[in-house]
Amino acid sequence: MNHLKKFLLNITIILLLIVFFTSLIKIISWKQDNDINESEINSIEEKITIEEIENTDNTIAIEESNESLINTDLEALKEINNDVKGWIQVKGTNINYPFVQYKDNDYYLTHSFEKNKSKAGWIFMDYRNNTDFEDKNTIIFGHNRFDKSMFGSLKNLLNSSWLKNKDNHIIKISTEKYNMNFQIFSVYKIKTTSDYLINNFNSENDFTKFIKMITKRSSYNFKVNVNNNDKLLTLSTCSGSKNKLVVHAKLIKVQYK
Repeated sequence: MNHLKKFLLNITIILLLIVFFTSLIKIISWKQDNDINESEINSIEEKITIEEIENTDNTIAIEESNESLINTDLEALKEINNDVKGWIQVKGTNINYPFVQYKDNDYYLTHSFEKNKSKAGWIFMDYRNNTDFEDKNTIIFGHNRFDKSMFGSLKNLLNSSWLKNKDNHIIKISTEKYNMNFQIFSVYKIKTTSDYLINNFNSENDFTKFIKMITKRSSYNFKVNVNNNDKLLTLSTCSGSKNKLVVHAKLIKVQYK
């Protein structure tokens, strides 16, 4: 009997040690990825200037808005990574980064802005999308990082304090050709699906059905009208292992550079 107790005790100790060292390895790996992430973000901030700009003769207001645009010169960043396609800023969050595009939607899940191996990944545009935002739905992905980097602070959009401040409801984009503002009209959590990841549509009727679907899903009524003439922006990140957090916005202002 004593031998059995000793055996079970040894097995328990071994299992606990395995759990401990597995957890330790994960923590070390997360810390390494976080350090890479933080270092590259700091480097980007040193090389880039984001300026708030007002309307010019080259500004087209699709809907009336007093919200300023942002502008940035991407050339310094292109010297580091030629995959960079623009800059994204989401008000009321930490999202204020360049975004990239690769030939698939896998590479930047495991690579940083400087193309170092990192589970933190980077923010990237769907490989199917036109980089000039000509598609009906432009999709941008990012990891939901625990330290709130990348799309880790996108969850702020579900907080009542964020939602009540209408100044937050704007996503700003700056590319080589355009500066753009998008008005958020839907935010929700959903079990992992690809039905919101359509970038172009076979008919106006299909697009109308799509708009109705994603608007109805919203956990908050933004009271924003969306129609077939609109161009959409979709942000997508994980929310746990089986769910997605999704944000949809429509283009309301564009400025040609």
